[in-house]
Amino acid sequence: MFNLKQSQDGGYYRGDSQAANDDEGGHSDSTEGHDEDDEIYEGEYQGIPRADSGKGDLAGGPGSITAGAQQFRDIGASEAERRKDQEELAQQYETILQECGHGKFQWSLYFVLGLALMADGVEIFVVGFVLPSAEKDMCLSEPSKSMLGLIVYFGMMVGAFLWGAMADRIGRRQSLIISLSINSIFSFFSSFVQGYSTFLFCRLLSGVGIGGSIPIVFSYYSEFLSQEKRGEHLSWLCMFWMIGGIYASAMAWAIIPHYGWSFQMGSAYQFHSWRVFVLVCAFPSVAAIAALNAMPESPRFYLENGKHDEGWMILKQVHDTNMRAKGYPERVFTVTTIKTVKQIEELVEIGTDTPIWQRYRMKIMGKQKAPLIFLCLVMYVLLNLGASSICLVFNQTCSYYGLTVWFPDMIKYIQKQEYDSRTKTFTNERVEHVTFNFTLENQVHREGHYFNDKFLNLKMKSMVFENSVFEECFFEDITSTHTFFRNCTFIASLFYNTDLFKYRFVNCKLINSTFLHNKEGCILDFSDDFNNAYMIYFVNFLGTLAVLPGNIVSALLMDKIGRLRMLAGSSIISCVSCFFLMFGNSESGMIALLCLFGGISIASWNALDVITVELYPSDKRTTAFGFLNALCKLAAVLGISIFQSFVGITKAVPIIFAAGALAAGSFLATKLPETRGQVLQ
Repeated sequence: MFNLKQSQDGGYYRGDSQAANDDEGGHSDSTEGHDEDDEIYEGEYQGIPRADSGKGDLAGGPGSITAGAQQFRDIGASEAERRKDQEELAQQYETILQECGHGKFQWSLYFVLGLALMADGVEIFVVGFVLPSAEKDMCLSEPSKSMLGLIVYFGMMVGAFLWGAMADRIGRRQSLIISLSINSIFSFFSSFVQGYSTFLFCRLLSGVGIGGSIPIVFSYYSEFLSQEKRGEHLSWLCMFWMIGGIYASAMAWAIIPHYGWSFQMGSAYQFHSWRVFVLVCAFPSVAAIAALNAMPESPRFYLENGKHDEGWMILKQVHDTNMRAKGYPERVFTVTTIKTVKQIEELVEIGTDTPIWQRYRMKIMGKQKAPLIFLCLVMYVLLNLGASSICLVFNQTCSYYGLTVWFPDMIKYIQKQEYDSRTKTFTNERVEHVTFNFTLENQVHREGHYFNDKFLNLKMKSMVFENSVFEECFFEDITSTHTFFRNCTFIASLFYNTDLFKYRFVNCKLINSTFLHNKEGCILDFSDDFNNAYMIYFVNFLGTLAVLPGNIVSALLMDKIGRLRMLAGSSIISCVSCFFLMFGNSESGMIALLCLFGGISIASWNALDVITVELYPSDKRTTAFGFLNALCKLAAVLGISIFQSFVGITKAVPIIFAAGALAAGSFLATKLPETRGQVLQ
C-alpha cells in the first residue's frame, strides 16, 4: 500500500519508503505522473486518498465511525470536529504558502484587487464632486442635496454586510465580480438618467455594489499571503484607495469645467460634462471585473468548504507561477494532499432507525441550511466581534469622516466670510432711464427706486434688493445665482426669457407685471466655477495625496512593531493633531491641517484592516469584515451630520468630539489581541 506520512502541520507528503508497484496506492487512478514502473514522480498530485490508504484513523474517516455508522451524530460534536480540521488546515496552509513563496502571482493579484479597492475610493468622491453642478442641473433643494450626499453611504452600508456574508458562502472572487458588476451597471445608468429620484436610486444601488469591495478584497488577498508578508502587503494594498481618490479628483478637475462637452435634445434631455465624469468613474470597476476573470478563487475558501482538488490546483498554480518568475521552473510543488474541512452534512450520519424529528433537524442544519446561513452568520458576528472592536471602529470612523467633511465646509465658510466682507451696499438710490448690460455681483441695494430701467443680457451673482420699487422696468435674458428680491414692489414691469422664478421674490408685490418665456428648469451657471474647482477638486487631491507618507510608513513598520502599536500610536498622534485645528483661521491653514490629519490617521486605518482580516476565522472572515465596514458607513453618516451642524457656529465642539473619539479608540486598541506572527485562522 502506498505510504503517506502525516506531517506535523496536518498535511500529507510522499514518504521515501514507497513500494514502487503497489496497485492500491493512495492516489487517483486517473492522475497522470506514472512511469513504466508505476512510480509516482515526486510532487505529482495524487488526489484525495481513499479510505483504505491510511487516512481511516482521521476524524471523519470510516475508521472513526465503524462502530456507530448508523447512529445519528450530534451536531455539536460535528462542529467540534470541524474546528479541529480548521486548526490543522490553518497550520498546514501557512507551510504551503511558505513553499509557494511571494512573487509574480501575488503581485498580479495585488494590482487586480487594487483596481477594485480603487473603485471604492472613487465612489466616495463622486457625489461630492458632481453635487455643485448636479444641484443646478436638477434644481435640488438643500434637503435633496443632503440626501444625495448621504445616499451612497447608506448603499455601501447595505452592500458591505450583504456581500461580506455572500463571500463566505459562494466565494470571494464570484461575490466580488457580482458586486463590481452591479456598481458598474448603475454607475453607467446614473450618468444618463435625468430625474433626481432616478439618479438617487442609481447611486444607491451603485453604492450597494461597491460596498462589498473592501471586506472581500482584503480577505481575498490575505489568503494568498504568508504571515511574514501579510501586514506589509495588505498595507501596500491600502494605497489603491488613495489612488482612487487621486483619480477622482484629477478626472473631476479635467472634465467637469469643460462645459462645451455637453449636448442636449430639446429641453427634455441634457447631458453635461459632470455626467461624463460620472461615466469615467465607472472605469476602475469595469477594469477590475475584466482582470478578475483571469484570477482564481481563494484556495483557502475551497479547502474550508471541502473542495480539495480545486484548492490544490490553485496552490500549485501559485507555486509554479512564482518559481518560473524567479528562474526556478524545475522546482516541484511537493504538497500531495492538503487537509480539508469536513462539512456538517458529511459528518452527520443518519440510520433508518433515527427518529423523524432528528432527521428533520439534520436537514435544516445540514444540506438544507442555505436559507438560515445568513441569519447564522449575523448571529456569529454580533456575538463574536466584541465590544472593543465595534466601539473602536465606530469611534475611528465617526471622527475621521466627520473631520474630513468638516474641513471643506469650514473652508467654504471662511471663503464666504471673506466674500461677504467685500459686499457693497447701496441705500436710497434713484436710477432712471439706465440700461444695465454688465454683470452685477455681490451687492445689496436697499430702499432704491428704479424707473424705466432696462436689465439686458446680464448675470446677477449674489445680488439682494430690499424694500425697493421697480417701475416700468424691462428684464430680458437674465441669468442669476444667489439673487433675491425681498419686500420689493414691481409696477408695470416685464420679464422676458429670465430665470427669475417665484422663489426669488420674497414678500414682493407684482402690479400689472408680466413674465414671458421664462427659462425652463434650472440654469447651469459656471461663471465662478474656477474657485469652486480649486476648492473642491484641488483640496481633495492634496488631502488624498497627503496620506502617501502614512501609507508607506505603515507598510514598512506593520510587521516590525505590530498591529496594535501601529493602531494605538496613530490614534494618539491623530488625537493630538486635532487640537491644531483651533489655530486654523485661514484657507491655507485649514488645507495644511487637513493634509496633516489625513497623513497621520491613515496608519490606524491600515492597522485596523489588517487586524480585522487576521482576527476572524476564514469561514466567517468576510462576514465579520463586512459587518464592521457597514458599521463604518453608519458612523460616517452620523459623524458627517453632527460635524456639519457646527459649521459657522463653533470649532471647539467638533474638535473636542473628534479628539475624544480618537483617544478612546487608542485605549480600545489595547483591548484587542495582537495578531502579528499568527497563522491565518
